[in-house]
Amino acid sequence: MTQLPLRILIVVLMLVATATRVIGDDQERESETDRSERETVRAAVERGELKPLSVVLQAVRSKLTGEVVGIEIEREQGVWIYEFRVADDRGRLFDVYVDAATAQILKTKEK
Repeated sequence: MTQLPLRILIVVLMLVATATRVIGDDQERESETDRSERETVRAAVERGELKPLSVVLQAVRSKLTGEVVGIEIEREQGVWIYEFRVADDRGRLFDVYVDAATAQILKTKEK
């Protein structure tokens, strides 16, 4: 009777080990993707295709009514776009899209 629980324990440990390895591999792939994206953005800044985040923030901060709570950057149809998530003093959230090359606000959308 003691053999059955031992076998179950072994199977459970094998499943946990397999799941851990799979999750670890996924996290490693995500990290490689994140690194690749950061390198792409850094290279674009160095080539002058887009302004550094600090420069863009300084240029648009006075036009953003609220606090920046999130930032993303992506390339859409060949144009680098910073997306700022902004929370106003009433708790409303806005997405503010800014051309990363010119620091011009393209559009603002309430979430």
